[in-house]
Amino acid sequence: MKKLKIGIIGCGSIAKHRHMPEYHASSGAVIAAVCDINEGRAKEFADLYEAKAYTDYRKLLDDKDIDAVSVCTPNYLHAPISVAALNAGKHVLCEKPMATSKEEAEDMMEAARKNGKKLMIAHNQRFVPSHKKAKELIARGEAGKIYSFRTAFGHGGPEGWSADGKESWFFKKDQAFIGAMGDLGVHKTDLLRYLLGEEFAEVGAFVETSAKAGADVDDTAVCVLKTESGVIGTLAASWSYVSKEDNSTIIYGEKAILRLEDDPVNSLIVQYANGETVKYELGGIQTNEEGGQKSSGVIDHFIESILNEQEPAISGSEGMKSLQVILAALESSETKQIVRIN
Repeated sequence: MKKLKIGIIGCGSIAKHRHMPEYHASSGAVIAAVCDINEGRAKEFADLYEAKAYTDYRKLLDDKDIDAVSVCTPNYLHAPISVAALNAGKHVLCEKPMATSKEEAEDMMEAARKNGKKLMIAHNQRFVPSHKKAKELIARGEAGKIYSFRTAFGHGGPEGWSADGKESWFFKKDQAFIGAMGDLGVHKTDLLRYLLGEEFAEVGAFVETSAKAGADVDDTAVCVLKTESGVIGTLAASWSYVSKEDNSTIIYGEKAILRLEDDPVNSLIVQYANGETVKYELGGIQTNEEGGQKSSGVIDHFIESILNEQEPAISGSEGMKSLQVILAALESSETKQIVRIN
């Protein structure tokens, strides 16, 4: 079987702990090139994976041998690098949030369409076993009509694992564009869209910078979301959770309550209206503390999409829909109004 030759653009923590280990573990791909503006960092990973080292992504994209790239850069570079890669004939796996505006996201989708290449956004929550099982149960009516939900994603902040610590681009608006909402909240908007099987129509939000001194992006946000059919719930995203990470979701339905990643042992607990409780021990979400992720499912799905010539589950359009919820939350916080998503 042909092995895809992969280029990694951006050699920070997300590349080091997730993309690189998963590509390296895959039988369908080989890391052929790495790129980072920090030459020492690029050379370190080039040596580790026996790949070419670049400090200019444009030169990496000129390499005709590269089939696909992972874009693991600061957020403001996601769209321009992805568009350039697609125009250079490379398939693209882009980190989240995919872009800083709807217009940028549309440019990425158009470049993928025009060049006949795959564009996938690295939303890993859809591949978590408890989330996949909950999706299956909801789809077959186990929970009945869905009434409400609450979801949270919070930890102590990116300085704990970012390659640049407290000096990280995550805290700089000109590079990050958005803080905890883009880092964590967009994962949960994507998860909720996946679980509920419908789009969000309205958003109200409070988005604050309260925990991180010197940051000019949000570090704590709470949103109220309403789907097109009228399901309402809350989403919290925060870099101010000083103890254990919270990555939980609870779905409240007519026939059952589904608790996802809310228990340290049972990653899915279903509490039925008749009093019955079913516990699923499916394995928890992999975290940054585990020293790298080799089985999140994201890389494998990207490679399979290319080799099998199939549209990725989290395509550019899916990424854009999840991004739009976050953009609406920012607008709501600024205007103090409920924002309707087009």
